[in-house]
Amino acid sequence: MLKRLLGCIREYKRATILTLLFILGEAIIETIIPFTTSDLVNEIDKGAEMSAVLRQGLILVVLAVSSLACGAIAGTTCARAATGFSKNIRHDMFERVQRYSFQNIDHFSSSSLVTRMTTDVNNLQMAFMMLIRMGLRAPLMFLFSTIMAFYMGGFLAMAFVVVIPILLFGLLLIGKFAMPAFRSVFKKYDRLNESIEENVRAMRVVKGFSREEYEKKKFGDAAEGICRDFTKAERIVALNQPLMSLCMYFDMVFILTIGSRMAIVDHTVNIGQISAMITYGVQILMSLMFLSMIYVMVTMSAESMKRIDEVLCEEPTLHDPASPVTQIPDGSVDFENVSFKYSENAAKYALSDVTLHIPSGATVGIIGGTGSSKSTLVQLIPRLYDVSAGSLKVGGRDVREYSLEALRDSVAMVLQKNVLFSGTIRENLQWGNANATDEEIAEAARLAQADEFVRSFPDGYDTYIEQGGTNVSGGQKQRLCIARALLKKPRVLILDDSTSAVDTRTDALIRQGFREFIPETTKIIIAQRIASVQEADMIVVLDGGAVSAVGTHETLLASNEIYREVYEQQTNGNGGDENA
Repeated sequence: MLKRLLGCIREYKRATILTLLFILGEAIIETIIPFTTSDLVNEIDKGAEMSAVLRQGLILVVLAVSSLACGAIAGTTCARAATGFSKNIRHDMFERVQRYSFQNIDHFSSSSLVTRMTTDVNNLQMAFMMLIRMGLRAPLMFLFSTIMAFYMGGFLAMAFVVVIPILLFGLLLIGKFAMPAFRSVFKKYDRLNESIEENVRAMRVVKGFSREEYEKKKFGDAAEGICRDFTKAERIVALNQPLMSLCMYFDMVFILTIGSRMAIVDHTVNIGQISAMITYGVQILMSLMFLSMIYVMVTMSAESMKRIDEVLCEEPTLHDPASPVTQIPDGSVDFENVSFKYSENAAKYALSDVTLHIPSGATVGIIGGTGSSKSTLVQLIPRLYDVSAGSLKVGGRDVREYSLEALRDSVAMVLQKNVLFSGTIRENLQWGNANATDEEIAEAARLAQADEFVRSFPDGYDTYIEQGGTNVSGGQKQRLCIARALLKKPRVLILDDSTSAVDTRTDALIRQGFREFIPETTKIIIAQRIASVQEADMIVVLDGGAVSAVGTHETLLASNEIYREVYEQQTNGNGGDENA
């Protein structure tokens, strides 16, 4: 895991190495400064001439400026390395998610993926920044300062022998009790983001049912949970400061009390040594405090690392074959004893033993009750999922022989949940063909019965679509999505209940346009309305994930009870108005 994440440093290795080198230089200089300060204090104590004092002072100035320069350069390179590191992690995560199949996506909620790419990556960035800056500086300062303290102070350095174990033990206890609270926060972040996402997406539903107070309470509970855990953790971590102050004051009292006696009575140390020992004491304790901060940050980010690594380690379940076929000769679709279930551990198949032969250019209707796996059936065609058993062929070849890009370019789907992206209508339609001309865009819109209402907008095809298509109606959104699919000029066009929001007249005009202008394209139409499929070349009736019957409208009326029942409900059960 660590090796994989460190691989994300890539082009920022140089900045990382420079940070470590300049931090090393800063640590060395910082430990020399108290030694030089001691010499300066001793020179003044001895009544040395001003030239000697100025010389020592100049050395101190040079050392201070050098330390400042090393620190400033290290800060710049550290920021560049850490932000670049997090950028690469986000890029790798997003790239991996784009390669996921639907089966992979099912392992993560969208709110969890957002949290992992934002909060978790931020935690890792902060930990990385602290590691390359303080992770080297703190132990070096601790080591160098301890060596210099024993070298200069002799017995006075015994103060650190007492204080360091106490401080280390205290910091370890603080980290041990704070970490569980930090770890629990991340799952609560997922719930918080999920609450926000649901509320924003379903704002109209929330307001329509006057559920604002409920949503505010739900969000407030999630936010309160995060606040509570963070407060608990920070309250424990806050004990760092008083513990550090206690140890620091103990050192100062010990050094000043014992040191003063040794300087005045025993004459075994001088004032410069006492001054240096106080400075080294502060450096040692500060180093330990920074080490504790690093420990807390790294432990907190360890959970983030695991969550990020889960995304990076998730292997896409769909792959191109070794020698993929890139040309789809026609739009014929053949299901041969196909069975499918969403999970290997699932007890029941969503589709069972489906055999179905669709000629190229045919118009096929699919009818079935809720939960009959109509959408599941068509999602296998562009290989959004792989069949669990049997074989599925497009253009006479098993879909697993094609490259995924070539297959999906030849199969256009308009899903039940139509999605438009923020941008102009033209930009949204060009998702179907980035190089489509204005004439091609207008032609596709005419086929989808969208051209008229688009031109009624003041800006026409340059009309801006809000995120999620909230400024167009459901029927307009469906027609724009159909036009976008048509621009792909697919071999197979799948409409998954994608005309449910348009009236029957517009639905009929769309189907008439398909017959007249794209006769060679195989058209598969999933619908709830019999009227949407009754003119199809063949109609497939699904029941419980199995094919109940296949035939034309007339033959199914005569032979299939399920189809006949649906037809009668839509034509007679509501006073003859099938749209009622």
